[in-house]
Amino acid sequence: MGTITLGAESFERTVTDNHIVLVDFWAAWCGPCRMFAPVYEKASVEHPDIVFAKVDTEAEQGLAAAAGITSIPTLMAFKGGTLVFSQPGALPAAALEQVIAAVRDLDVDAALAEQERSA
Repeated sequence: MGTITLGAESFERTVTDNHIVLVDFWAAWCGPCRMFAPVYEKASVEHPDIVFAKVDTEAEQGLAAAAGITSIPTLMAFKGGTLVFSQPGALPAAALEQVIAAVRDLDVDAALAEQERSA
């Protein structure tokens, strides 16, 4: 499927309307972002059931601020509309595959229930 570009107007709808969404917050001037881009693009082709999105933090400064982005690249994963992973730094392909597998396997409802019990 490849990656899609998200902006403030499409971010929430995309995250809530799709089962699993990965979002790469990046900028053109960022060296690690440019290194991560082909890894992310390749994974998007290998996992067509997952939405792979990108947010240009320069063009979408308000969205990046609302998402709490302080370092780029930052990868966020949403499952069932819930943020389940957020980590700055360019991931190697194997680590990205581990994140994808963990998100696929995660029972969001059970995790949220456990979080509430321990709060």
